[in-house]
Amino acid sequence: MLQTVLHYSLHFLVPGLIAYVFFRKEWKKAWLIMVATMVVDLDHLFANPIFDPGRCSINFHPLHTYWAMAVYVVLLFFKKTRIIAVGLLFHLLTDFIDCQW
Repeated sequence: MLQTVLHYSLHFLVPGLIAYVFFRKEWKKAWLIMVATMVVDLDHLFANPIFDPGRCSINFHPLHTYWAMAVYVVLLFFKKTRIIAVGLLFHLLTDFIDCQW
């Protein structure tokens, strides 16, 4: 139960804090964009079973691989994609924390 609460808090609440601290001028927009990066989880639809609470997403799902992370890091360098990159990388960090649980 604690893991689930932590996981979804990290996916939804902490991006709001990140948005407020780093993108204060447009924090609501930044928060919504970061929450929208949850669409990266669509790659879970290609897994069998789709949801396995014991499975580590990192390097299992295509958009959760180290190659994808490298692309997300590159996106940090462009102003237009920076908020998206932060959202995606924080999403993967949250999933990595689940793997360590």
